Amino acid sequence: MRALSLLFLMLSLLVSSSDAADKPNVLLIAIDDLNDWVGCLDGHPQADTPHIDALAARGTLFTNAHCQAPICNPSRTSLMLGLRPSTTGIYVNSPWFRNTPRNKNRITLPQYFGQHGYHTLTTGKIYHGSRVDVPSFEVVGPRPGQRQKIDERLVKIKGNRSGLWDYGAQQYAEEKFGDFVDASWGIEQLGKEHDQPFFLAVGLYRPHVPWYAPQRFFDKRPLDQVLLPKVKDDDRDDLPGAAIDLTNNPTPPAHDWFVSEHQWKPAVQAFLASSSFTDDQVGRLLHALDESPHANNTIVVLYSDHGFHLGEKQRWAKQSLWERSTRVPFIIRLPGQTTGQRCSRPVELLSVYPTLVELCGLPEKDSLEGVSLKPLLDDPRTDWERPALTTYQQNNHAVRSEHFRYIRYADGSEELYDHRVDPREWNNLAGDSNYRQLMDDHAKWLPKVNVPDARKQK
Repeated sequence: MRALSLLFLMLSLLVSSSDAADKPNVLLIAIDDLNDWVGCLDGHPQADTPHIDALAARGTLFTNAHCQAPICNPSRTSLMLGLRPSTTGIYVNSPWFRNTPRNKNRITLPQYFGQHGYHTLTTGKIYHGSRVDVPSFEVVGPRPGQRQKIDERLVKIKGNRSGLWDYGAQQYAEEKFGDFVDASWGIEQLGKEHDQPFFLAVGLYRPHVPWYAPQRFFDKRPLDQVLLPKVKDDDRDDLPGAAIDLTNNPTPPAHDWFVSEHQWKPAVQAFLASSSFTDDQVGRLLHALDESPHANNTIVVLYSDHGFHLGEKQRWAKQSLWERSTRVPFIIRLPGQTTGQRCSRPVELLSVYPTLVELCGLPEKDSLEGVSLKPLLDDPRTDWERPALTTYQQNNHAVRSEHFRYIRYADGSEELYDHRVDPREWNNLAGDSNYRQLMDDHAKWLPKVNVPDARKQK
C-alpha cells in the first residue's frame, strides 16, 4: 500500500510538472510613483520613455488605468491580494498585511503561482518598504533601497520632514544606481534556462523620491527649457473641506516653497530625469527578454503603483483621489504579440491577479474582487460597464468611469469631473443638480464593505 501511495504521488508530481511546463512565464515590472508622464500617455510633453512606449506598441496599453489606493502599502497589498483596501483594512502605509488577523493567511499573486508549479523570483520593491514576503517568492535578489550610502544630499529644504525629499544628478557610476542593480539581477534570471515556468517580479524605485539619476538624463532637458504642468491658482476654491483635510500631506515641501525658492522647475526636471532612467532599465529588461530562450513564451506586465502630483491643485506627492494620484501606466504584452492596441475602458490594478491566473491557465480563484481583463485584451472596444475604484483611508472613494470621476468622502461631500472637457479636473460639478442622477449612478459602484482600519483591528 505504501509503495502504491508513493507511486501515485510521483505520478501526480510528474503530471503537475508536465502541465506547468506548457504554461507561459510572467515578467512583472512594478514602477514606483510613475504618473502618466510617459510618452504613450501624453501626460507631459517632455516625457522621454522610449522603452515603455515600445512595450505599449507591442502590447495593450490601458489608457484609463487606476490604482486602488494612492499610496504605496495599500496599493501594492491590493494588487498582490486581489482585494480592495476597503476589504483588507490596509488604508495607509502600515501595518504589513501579514501582521493583521484579517489578512495574514491570504494567498498572494506570486504565492498562488508558486502553488501551481511556478518558480517565483523577485528583486527591488514589490511590497512596501521592499518587505520580503517568504510565502510569495522562493528566490529574492537585491533590494538596494531608495537611498544609498553613496548618495550625496543635493537640495536644502527648510523644515523637511522626510530625508527622502531630495533631487538632482548623482555623479557616481551608473552601474551603482539601485534600479540598475535590480534590473541587472532580473536580466541574469532571464538569461537562464528554467526547468519550470517562472514568475519574475522586478520592482523599480524611481521616480520615487529622492529623484536621483545619472547626469545624462538631466542633460536631455536643460533647466531653462523645462515645462511646468498647467495649474489653476483658484483650483481648490470649489473643493469640499473633506478634500482639503484628506489631502493635507505635511511630508513633502509645500507648493509655495517650490514656487518661492524657484525649485519647481528643478523638481520637475528631476522627476522627468529619474523617470527616463527607470525607462532605461525597462529597456534593458525587455532587450534581455527578447534575446533570451523565453522571448516567445513570456507575458509582460508593467504598471506603476500610483500617480504623483507635481504642483497640480497646489500640492505634491500622492494621497489624493484625483486623477493625478490614481491614473497609472499599465501595459500587458502577450507572448508573440508584435502589434499594439489601446484600450480606453476604465480598468483597475486589482485585475492583474485574476487576469494572469486566466492567461496562464491556473484554476480560477473565487475570492478575488477584481475581474480578468482578457475580454479587453481580445477586443479593447468590447462593452465594459465596470468603473475603476480608488480608496484613500476609510470611506473615501473615487469612481472613475470612461468619461467621469466621482468622489465621495466619508462625510458625504462630493466631487464630479467631466473628463471629456475638463481633463485637469478644474471644475467641480457636484453642486449642479443637473448631474445628480449621474452621481447617483456612479455611487452605486461604491464598496458595500468598509472594514475598520487594520491598525485598529484586533
